[in-house]
Amino acid sequence: MNATVPFPAKIDPSVLAARLSDERAPDIVEALNAEAPEVAAAILLGLPHERAVEVLDQPELDDAADIIEMLPRDRVASYLSGMSADRITDLFREIEEPGRSDLRARLDAETRGAVDRLSAYGEESVGSLMTTEFVTVPGDWTIRQTLDHVRQVEKTRETIYSIFVLDPRTRALTKAVPLRRLISGDPDDNVLSVAPGRRPLAVSPTASREEAARLISKYDLLALPVIDAVGHLIGIVTVDDMIDAMVEKQTQDVQRFGGMEALPEPYMEIGFFTMIRKRAGWLCALFLGEMMTATAMQGFEGELEKAIVLTLFIPLIMSSGGNSGSQATSLLIRALALHEIRLRDWWRVAIREVPTGLVLGTILGIIGIVRIVVWQKAGLYDYGVHWPLVAATVGAALVGIVTFGSLTGSMLPFLLQRLGFDPATASAPFVATLVDVTGLVIYFSVAMLILKGTLL
Repeated sequence: MNATVPFPAKIDPSVLAARLSDERAPDIVEALNAEAPEVAAAILLGLPHERAVEVLDQPELDDAADIIEMLPRDRVASYLSGMSADRITDLFREIEEPGRSDLRARLDAETRGAVDRLSAYGEESVGSLMTTEFVTVPGDWTIRQTLDHVRQVEKTRETIYSIFVLDPRTRALTKAVPLRRLISGDPDDNVLSVAPGRRPLAVSPTASREEAARLISKYDLLALPVIDAVGHLIGIVTVDDMIDAMVEKQTQDVQRFGGMEALPEPYMEIGFFTMIRKRAGWLCALFLGEMMTATAMQGFEGELEKAIVLTLFIPLIMSSGGNSGSQATSLLIRALALHEIRLRDWWRVAIREVPTGLVLGTILGIIGIVRIVVWQKAGLYDYGVHWPLVAATVGAALVGIVTFGSLTGSMLPFLLQRLGFDPATASAPFVATLVDVTGLVIYFSVAMLILKGTLL
């Protein structure tokens, strides 16, 4: 780490720091994100200590690891001592050695232990997201004692809106009391007198973030307890941290929907060659897949020479199948993520998508037939003497292709999840490529069946 912070002469960080010192932390973060890391570090040094800690504690701060490595080490240690353990853990994952070990050694024993425990959990688990700064009281305390304790520790806790009551003997979690109930209770009553009658909801630290998000959303929780195998409270997941995590996850999923790898940083901060690497792999894979389309057409070269009119509808056929498959994939990926359906429901989805595909294909087939009839009768284009058979071919092919696209698009997410992959990788371009190839085979197979003895 550098002992001093360099910055461009045209910018006076002290002036910027003075302007920002009275702003809210998210607004300061937004301002720092617009600056280079070295300038942001200099501005951070000019902020009041508590405000600087609050800013570093914001997950939205870009290049936080780079900023920290540009600060004097004694100042960094001071900042880290006031930050939440889960945020420190996130930063340590981004800081390279030997800087990470040096900073870890500067933490107090309690914070160091909390960071080590959090670092042991996988990045997609609840344990990696939870915070260890929460309010607990024994079950034999009064409401007055509990409120006095909340006043004493509130500055060092992630949230005080949920107070967790522990068994005085086993220290196991027994109740979760909203602060609102404490305030409205008799100060001399036992804290359990205002606790809800039901046991608090809780999750394991190894549970998925999606499971925690589902519980928080379903039961409108401000904080979800995380307990170990014997019921001891080891952390909580707050709704604001969960929202940040879900926004990040959904951003990655949306990027995968577009047929590319998820970006680790905001779009404008991704390097040129990193952007190429993230996009080129999938693009090449999809291009190679589309080559199968040319192979399929070569297989029906003789039919195309005899009935050139069939080529007019190839783009229509391919796009319809790809669109229906993409629709089904998008619906199923979201339903799986929200736990509306599970892997064992694949057959129910298949039974639902087959008639859906048939009806949708029939609708498009009718539209395609009407289009050919109108163009033929109005003299806009002559499809030849066998135009009724051409219309029937297009209509029947659309029914088959849309049905196949819907079924394939709905089954791919199940298959990928069963194999242990993220269903989001069944992106729309991937499904469209697969359906394009099979759609051509269906189209020409139907054409050979209907047009045999006439155009073919």
